[in-house]
Amino acid sequence: MAVATGAIVANLYYLQPLLHEVKGDFDISEAAASSLITLTQVGYAAGLALVVPLGDLIARRRLVVTIFTLAAVAMALGSVLTSFPAFASITLIIGVVSVGGQVMIPFAADLAPAEKRGRIVARLMSGLLLGILLSRTVSGLIAQYAGWRSVYVMGAVLMALFAILLARLLPTEAARPHVAYPSLVAGSFRLLATLPELRRRAWMGAMSFACFSVLWSTIAFKLSAPPFSYSQGTIGLFGLLGVAGVLAANAAGRLADQKQTVLTTAVAASMLAASFLLIGVAGGSLAAMIIGVIVLDAGVQGMQITNQSIIYGLAPESRSRINSAYMVCYFVGGATGSLLGGLAYSIGSWSVTCVLGAILGLLALLPALWWARRPQPATT
Repeated sequence: MAVATGAIVANLYYLQPLLHEVKGDFDISEAAASSLITLTQVGYAAGLALVVPLGDLIARRRLVVTIFTLAAVAMALGSVLTSFPAFASITLIIGVVSVGGQVMIPFAADLAPAEKRGRIVARLMSGLLLGILLSRTVSGLIAQYAGWRSVYVMGAVLMALFAILLARLLPTEAARPHVAYPSLVAGSFRLLATLPELRRRAWMGAMSFACFSVLWSTIAFKLSAPPFSYSQGTIGLFGLLGVAGVLAANAAGRLADQKQTVLTTAVAASMLAASFLLIGVAGGSLAAMIIGVIVLDAGVQGMQITNQSIIYGLAPESRSRINSAYMVCYFVGGATGSLLGGLAYSIGSWSVTCVLGAILGLLALLPALWWARRPQPATT
């Protein structure tokens, strides 16, 4: 489940180190190229809102296999489309059908005993994070030698293979009570209204992913220009720095099981703002850029695991809907960060982009420090 989660979420990130190549292929502006990342995240948010809640209604094995099959078709189409409007449209659809991991994560939370839930969720999130960081590296290297479209061919093959494997390997579930689909979808957002801790965690998650997206929707432009002038393959290697996020996720999972979520929230939020200050001050320093990326990835994933370990304990019978509500907010934050990041880079280049990222980090840090003074909710 962890490997499959990483494989399908990778669909969202293959383009990030390739944006300057896509820009040249379609003869579009930097802002238009960055908008592809925004479209993917908007599509993913739509899938989280409209598809993930189905995990509380129908068998999740069947739902997951269907999602992976549709993702294979969408990625195959992305490899052949030559019109930018058509490619932008399929990018949106790829986002919608890449939500399989967000069906499996609450599925794993259901299967796990309460005392190990944080570590089990962290294990699947480690698979997700490895998918994110390897997607950039692999796509950059493949594109350098076989063209960026070949990345989509590879993604389509992976999705088809995992559809077959998951159909054979995922466990079956007991029948679920019938709920009308409109009520199921609306129920996700009613939970935001009734669970204050879900709202708080959704805000901090949205701001952390906005920071992440500001960086990764613009870094290809920065690294492909002087003084770096790196190739696609070299830019893709920066994704390997996300291993810090994997380590942070597992550390946060262990601390969450020990009820240390106030500490992990404050530390992770602090890292978000600090990372952009470091990157912004660094200018053309490669070492400072690398350290800043490591700090950002660790902060984002530490925040994510802390948030998920809390929200999955708020209403165990509604974990798919809780996950849907939270992740919609999370990816709306990410889409906003991608959009604003592209605009900031077009207007004022890298320095304005870093100021934007630092502000978004503070929007996570200040509420985290305020809420740390309040009693923590009970979870199950």
